[in-house]
Amino acid sequence: MMRALDELLKERDLDEINVAAITAEAGVSRSAFYFYFEDKAACAAALGSDVYQEVLTATHALITSGGPPRERISRTIQAVLTSWENHRHLFQGMLVARQRSETVRRLWDEYRESFIGPLAEMIDAERAAGTASAGPDSRALVTVLLELNDRSLEQLSTGGPLSADQRAEALTTIWLRTIYGTDPASASASASASASESESEPEPEPDDVTRP
Repeated sequence: MMRALDELLKERDLDEINVAAITAEAGVSRSAFYFYFEDKAACAAALGSDVYQEVLTATHALITSGGPPRERISRTIQAVLTSWENHRHLFQGMLVARQRSETVRRLWDEYRESFIGPLAEMIDAERAAGTASAGPDSRALVTVLLELNDRSLEQLSTGGPLSADQRAEALTTIWLRTIYGTDPASASASASASASESESEPEPEPDDVTRP
């Protein structure tokens, strides 16, 4: 049934699909459908579990992988947007389902909540190490950043004015500057360049004649 809905969503919006269409596509009875799902919105939400796992993997990489902050954040944002690209029809279906069903909204919120704790712990650790800048409560910060990601995916799904690449660059910069205050790699490079310039400046020549 989930596979049937997935195929139907590639051709039309969730609002245009009814349970009869899903059961016909799946070759099952209506009673079999309602044995597993409360309604078509719940079925769409169950489909979203694959997307959730992909985003969860990308987020885990942000927290555990090495490399400069910009590189890690960029990889994660790109992975999220790639997941959206691969499942665009499903994202659109889930957006409609979230508007229609309290059950789906609650599940969506639970998905997002599962990312908040680990990301907040990462920020707290970076702050303690002196890498990230001081700021508001880390959980509140992560919540707002994740809501920003959600909104960007909504805009992409409904045909917003910006491309996925434009949003990826903007989101990466916002996450980076919000957490770290600046780009640590750029700041380090600027400091090194300034130090090199200072070292390369010639010492002033002493006066040929020492005046009394």
